[in-house]
Amino acid sequence: MHLSTEDTDVLFVSGCAENMPKFFPQFDLIVLLSTPASVIVERLCTRTTNQYGKRPDEVARVLSLVESVEPLLRRAAGYEIDTSVPLEKVVATLLRLVQSQP
Repeated sequence: MHLSTEDTDVLFVSGCAENMPKFFPQFDLIVLLSTPASVIVERLCTRTTNQYGKRPDEVARVLSLVESVEPLLRRAAGYEIDTSVPLEKVVATLLRLVQSQP
């Protein structure tokens, strides 16, 4: 799939890469989905679908990336949604943002 696809009304793209700023002009919205570090640690420790984040060095790496990368993402984003709230609220907020676009 290409970002220039014409076969959909709404396309959500998720991810983070060094070259992503060159794609920003193609997006109507850039939304940062953020979570407090304490919630990230809790989620890593309690999830059962993936073992990553169970070891202290993995948790430290995640928190280091949050500290170094999240500020850059925040500057690029036009909106931020705190994902520590229930998933239904996150989705509803995101959909409201999408629907408010001309």
